[in-house]
Amino acid sequence: MKRMFLLSILAGVSAALLPLAATCQVSTTSRTHSTDEADKTYKYVVYGGFAYSSLNQVNESRYALGGINVSATRNFGRYFGVTAEGDYFKYALGSGSPGNPGNPSITSVFFGPEIHANVYGKFNGFVHGLLGGEHTGGESQTPNISFAGGPGGGVEYNLSPRLALRASGDYIGASFSLTNNNPELANSPHRTWNSRASIGAVYRF
Repeated sequence: MKRMFLLSILAGVSAALLPLAATCQVSTTSRTHSTDEADKTYKYVVYGGFAYSSLNQVNESRYALGGINVSATRNFGRYFGVTAEGDYFKYALGSGSPGNPGNPSITSVFFGPEIHANVYGKFNGFVHGLLGGEHTGGESQTPNISFAGGPGGGVEYNLSPRLALRASGDYIGASFSLTNNNPELANSPHRTWNSRASIGAVYRF
C-alpha cells in the first residue's frame, strides 16, 4: 500500500514538472535561435538611400546636388566583402538667381573592397576603397566621362539581424576638363576632390 502511495506521489510530481521542463526547453531553443540569427554572416547586403554631392563636383555649380545612392555587397566571411555602388545626382540643394548653370547631373559607378565589423552593441562600421567612373551631364564638358574613385566608410544601426539604418560618406576624386574645353586645348584635365554623403536602409540576406 505504501509503495503504491509513493508511486502515485512520484507520478504526480513528474506530471507537474513535465510542462515546466518543456517550457524551459522551448525558451532555450528560442534564445539559441535568436543568438544564431544575430551572429549569422549574410552573404549579400543591399542598400538604398538619399545622397548628397558637394557643389564643386560639376564645373561652375553654385549649389550642391541631391540624388540617390544604391549598392550591393558580396561578403566573404565576417569581415571582408566586395562592393558595387551607383549614384545619380540631379536636384540642386538650393535656389537663387542665377541658379546652377545649365542643367548639371552626375552619374557614377564604382567597385571596390570593403572591411566591416561590429563596433559596439547594435552599431556596425565599415570602410571601403572605390574605383570606377563618372559622367557629367548638362554642362558642356569635353570630355564628360572620367575615371574616379576614393576612400569612404560609414556606420550602421541594426534594427534587426537583417535590417539596418546606414549613414555613410566618401571622398571622391575625378578629372574632368574645364567647361567649353576643346581638342585645341588638349582637353586638359581639371582634377577635383568632392565629399559625398548618404543615408538610407540596409537589407541583408
